[in-house]
Amino acid sequence: MKLFTFGLGSSAAEFAGDHWRRSERRQWWLSSTGIAVSLILTSGIVCLLLPSMIPELGPSYNAVDTDIAVHSLVAIILLFDVYVVFQQVQLSRFRKQLAEREELFRLISENAADMIAVVDTGGQRLYNSPSYQKLLGYSQEELGKTSAFEQIHADDRTAVVDAANEARRTGMGRTVQYRIRHKDGRWLTLESTASVVRNRDGDVEKLVIVNRDITERKQLEEQLHRSQKLEAIGRLSGGVAHDFNNLLGLIIGYSEALQERVPPDDPYREAVDEIQNAGKRAAALTQQLLAFSRKQVLEPRVLSLNVIIVDIEKMLRRLIGEDIEMELLLAPDTVAVKADRSQIEQVILNLVVNARDAMPDGGKLTIETGNWTLDRSTVLRHPYVIPGPYAMLKVTDTGCGMDAELQSHIFEPFFTTKEKGKGTGLGLATAYGVIKQSGGYIWVDSEVGKGTTFRIYLPEVNAVAEAVPEVNSPAKVAPERRTILVVEDERSLRKLTRKTLSDAGHKVFEAGDASEALEISRKTEGAIHLLLTDVIMPGMSGKKLADVLLTERPSIGVLYMSGYTDGEIATQGVLEEGTAILRKPFTRNELMRQVENALLAAVR
Repeated sequence: MKLFTFGLGSSAAEFAGDHWRRSERRQWWLSSTGIAVSLILTSGIVCLLLPSMIPELGPSYNAVDTDIAVHSLVAIILLFDVYVVFQQVQLSRFRKQLAEREELFRLISENAADMIAVVDTGGQRLYNSPSYQKLLGYSQEELGKTSAFEQIHADDRTAVVDAANEARRTGMGRTVQYRIRHKDGRWLTLESTASVVRNRDGDVEKLVIVNRDITERKQLEEQLHRSQKLEAIGRLSGGVAHDFNNLLGLIIGYSEALQERVPPDDPYREAVDEIQNAGKRAAALTQQLLAFSRKQVLEPRVLSLNVIIVDIEKMLRRLIGEDIEMELLLAPDTVAVKADRSQIEQVILNLVVNARDAMPDGGKLTIETGNWTLDRSTVLRHPYVIPGPYAMLKVTDTGCGMDAELQSHIFEPFFTTKEKGKGTGLGLATAYGVIKQSGGYIWVDSEVGKGTTFRIYLPEVNAVAEAVPEVNSPAKVAPERRTILVVEDERSLRKLTRKTLSDAGHKVFEAGDASEALEISRKTEGAIHLLLTDVIMPGMSGKKLADVLLTERPSIGVLYMSGYTDGEIATQGVLEEGTAILRKPFTRNELMRQVENALLAAVR
């Protein structure tokens, strides 16, 4: 869209100019004719009255036939009357046209959504449409007392002035976007288009400017850009975390093997322990990356947010310290949601930790739950939102707050405002990924010096919240020897897994991909009790391999292992009911427990 076009320049403008010129010529002709008829009538009256007014004219003047003169004068008067009627009819038509055009102009200016302004070459306002008051809040009197550039943001004023000067000089210009201050103090973003109006000499006399409010469009563009950036970071993070999990599995597995062989009093035992601890901390970081990238394994259950908060209340109070007051406002009728309990607990913990760090001198933390409906008004602000009933979780602090620039980055992984060594920058990124993967939304409202509020919305489910299951010791595998087929494309991890299972007394076959696994299965005459397979492998995936083996060996058990799930096992990151998966990186105990459970399930 161009900001300035040459002159009025359109056929409609030329037509309007021709129409008004014809009207002016017709009006001039009517006036001239009226003057001529008036002069003729005046001359006739003077001719009749001269003998009585000037007796000296003599008999020669009286020779004029009085009757003829009177009749002529009457004819002229009648002609003048006819003309007067004609003239009034024409004037009435002309006034009607003027009234119609004025009404049309009024309708356009009063109902136009865009703001229309006419300014002179000095920037002084000559006209502002009523939409100025609707959109900016200023009355016509208030606008009339100010320059056209006064409400424009100081950082944008130079660009607007330069564009206006360029238009006056060349009659053409460029698109200009700038911020303008609303009467209530907030800033709106406008996009301006305009035309130059020239006088008879061709000089620029006025500018007709049309301003469009694009504030909402700019916000949507920023949200889309932010969403695309987070999505790209998420894909990168997920890929790195998945590959890193294989390496961590080796570090944790072999450090456990060393722990079994290095006695506690050995001088190298501390080094082995530290290696394992470092591996576990790194594994926790990769789980947070996977949460952000929405590729982690979730175990969704029907939950009550109120129950979760009450269960971890004591831990939260210990976490924030005595100098911060914590208030719980839990609505008793808060609807149930479907999510992974441990992940929702982690989200709450992350938000509380951030609130604590934002209040180093103490303050107040409020955790609130309730029901909320995301309606059409919400969709207008956030077009990606699915309207409907939601459970709301709100965490508010009275801390230092954040400006708009910080708010645009807080959900990015490794972005932190804390000192070096005091934060990984993954807490809010994890919260973002968990909530998104659970089908919800997380938004932040903050202002410097006035605290921060995080709002989480999780979709309502029409079900009763499940009770928290009791943790029982895993059942032991029957002592007899079992046959397990391990399929893993990472050679070192496959070797470690085979050794761990072999040391536990199982017979283990290993394969690097699905085709090798099928070949081993078809050559093996005896039973294969369990398929332990990676999810994502070159060629055939673990899920497809399991489908083929279940057709050939209906009694075989299946246990998946992966750093994240793929779309064949999980729908939007949520596992299908009844599917067992071993999360990488895993410890020796986790591997044995999952294998035992999978073997028992296969026997049943």
